Amino acid sequence: MTTGTMPTPLALRPRDAAKALGISPRLLWQLTHDGVIPCVRVGTGKRRAVLYSVAELQNWLSRRSGQGGEA
Repeated sequence: MTTGTMPTPLALRPRDAAKALGISPRLLWQLTHDGVIPCVRVGTGKRRAVLYSVAELQNWLSRRSGQGGEA
């Protein structure tokens, strides 16, 4: 029996993660490249994708707000 509601996602694609954080996709990629924001890389070759765990983003944001918000 379904209730008609969508399940809460466990991970977000880059565009959705940037939107959720209130930053640009370009800044998200830079922070990802620098290893500042946690991400998960899945797949191989052309099907490789970068995902951002919702729980990890929430934890990261909480830690950052305790440090004065510096990236």
